[in-house]
Amino acid sequence: MQIVENTNEGLKRAYTITIPAKDIDARIEAEVKKVAPQVRMPGFRPGKVPANLVRKMHGEALHADVLNNTLRESVDGLIKDKKLRPALQPKVEMTEGYEQGKDAELTVEVEVLPEIEAPAIDGLKLEKLNVPVSDEQLDEALGKIAEGQKSYKDAPKTKKAADGNQLIIDFVGRVDGIEFEGGKAEDAPLVIGAGQFIPGFEEQLVGVKTGDEKTIKVTFPADYQADHLAAKDAEFDVTVKQVKVEAETKVDEDFAKQLGLEGLDKLKELVKGQIEQESAGLTRTQMKRQLLDTLAADHDFDVPPTMVEAEFDQIWNQLTQEAAKEDDPDKAMKEIEAEKDDYKRIAERRVRLGLLLSEIGQANGVEISQQEMQMLIQQAAQQYRPEDRDRFLEYVRNEPMAQAQLRAPMYEDKVVDFLFDKAEVNEREVTREELEAAIEAEEAAPAQAKKKAPAKKTAAKKTPAKKAAAKDAEKKPAAKKAPAKKAAPKKDAAAKPAAKKAPAKKPAAKKPAAKKAPAKK
Repeated sequence: MQIVENTNEGLKRAYTITIPAKDIDARIEAEVKKVAPQVRMPGFRPGKVPANLVRKMHGEALHADVLNNTLRESVDGLIKDKKLRPALQPKVEMTEGYEQGKDAELTVEVEVLPEIEAPAIDGLKLEKLNVPVSDEQLDEALGKIAEGQKSYKDAPKTKKAADGNQLIIDFVGRVDGIEFEGGKAEDAPLVIGAGQFIPGFEEQLVGVKTGDEKTIKVTFPADYQADHLAAKDAEFDVTVKQVKVEAETKVDEDFAKQLGLEGLDKLKELVKGQIEQESAGLTRTQMKRQLLDTLAADHDFDVPPTMVEAEFDQIWNQLTQEAAKEDDPDKAMKEIEAEKDDYKRIAERRVRLGLLLSEIGQANGVEISQQEMQMLIQQAAQQYRPEDRDRFLEYVRNEPMAQAQLRAPMYEDKVVDFLFDKAEVNEREVTREELEAAIEAEEAAPAQAKKKAPAKKTAAKKTPAKKAAAKDAEKKPAAKKAPAKKAAPKKDAAAKPAAKKAPAKKPAAKKPAAKKAPAKK
């Protein structure tokens, strides 16, 4: 095997590898001798088929296998001999015009990882902003829980229904005078103004009283999920069985027990723990940004362009998807297009920090255990449809790059935790608002405060799409393929679309038909 170096510029390397025809032929002969004992041919005893006949029968297939294995081994040998550290999979191509019996020539192009000086991690100083849970925060959180657990009580029979009132109704729906499947219910609860039913249905019930009967005329939306009802005019005969008004929900012992807890103290304990956990997440975010800013300021080295390009593509895909959801997609796209170069610099920063954290982790023995890796794989598999999970698991087992993508986020977190333990940490108590302001200030820091970091507008001026990217700009996410979505359950004509579904509640005692209320698309 002959190796000629064609390019050695920065992090780019290119080589030409020539494999003599005699070496390939020798390997084929070795394979022929290996498989000959298993070959069966009429007129010959098992294992006695002449080698020349074996080669004549299976030569093409053996040549292809040998050539592929030889090329792979040659590339692996090149990487080992030249002590290369590929950033991504090398690009390997056979020279045009190759024929069996001739020397095989291939070109190998590869970008290598930069040589990074051992990062100095001694003397790191970080500030940790802690947020104690105040009584006001706890009361506010409990109030939101109570608001989400609304209850209703019967109103006087003379009460006229208004927005926010709950009605218990029976109804029968007809299209062209004929009842349709899913258009009939008994004891169906409906909150006026909640948008549970198709447009125009709830509005026509404003002003009804207990015992009233009313015929409601509506038109199903053109994009209604049941094609046979889409854009159809319909009439519903409605009987109002009860008008209900919202009852005051008190956060007390009884309320806590209704939620399945021992009492109010247990409820407060759980809610306080949730608030503390959320604040701890914000504290970690703020500390991590301090850490990454410090590392970025102290280290500057070339990074592989292909890695930066792949990272930028990931950022750009996220931005364009978010822009498409804006009220004015074209305007949102123009805004992010104007800052395209900034996002390219963000991609470069991410890659540099990712390589730096990896170097720190390897130098200090940070590892992902086999058990942790299996957990990551199983978690990723759960995002796929059951029928696709075995195929995904097989893919991950045979694809080192896929495994690397799965382990990257956890490995990064482990390295960050290692650095937190090494750093001198000064703790300070702040309010939730002060902590959030500190994070926002970090997002809006000017370019000169960060080496090679793009200038950013204040958070208040960012579109939601730009906010999403800016908040992630300080970390190196693993590149992941979007998992196949789980198959959505089929909906009948009256089922409520999943996107609009309210949080599950304990079902009231009612007949099954009551679940088939005409739903808003």
